[in-house]
Parts: sequence; structure tokens; C-alpha cells
Amino acid sequence: MPKAVKGVLVECDPSIKAIILKIDQDKHDYIVEDLDDQTLVIKESQLNRLKARLEEELANTQQMPEDSGSD
Repeated sequence: MPKAVKGVLVECDPSIKAIILKIDQDKHDYIVEDLDDQTLVIKESQLNRLKARLEEELANTQQMPEDSGSD
């Protein structure tokens, strides 16, 4: 018998979607359906956890501006 899962429609940039797909690839805990280049259906119960993981990933990938040495 099919099992219904509550989901949330998420629209985002393709770059953000790629990060979400990377986060989900190991355990498949977050994504219910990959609809197109900018749209996913995420498990409603996992949305807050995914947001936290995404913020963590984005913080890790942000580059600090280099010191231009013009002191």
C-alpha cells in the first residue's frame, strides 16, 4: 500500500538546489521529489533540519575577502 508523505514545495536557484541534492544524497532524508531545475518537494518534517544543514554548508563555502595589502 502506498504511503503518503507531507511535503513542502521549495523553489530555489540551481546552485542552492545542487547543495540540497548533495546534502540529501547519502541518506535521502529530505527530498520527496525532484521536479525541475529550480523546484523540489521536501519532507515537511525535515524542513527545519534541512535549512540548518544548508546554512551550515553555505557558511563553510563562503570565502573570506583577501587582504588587499593596501594599508
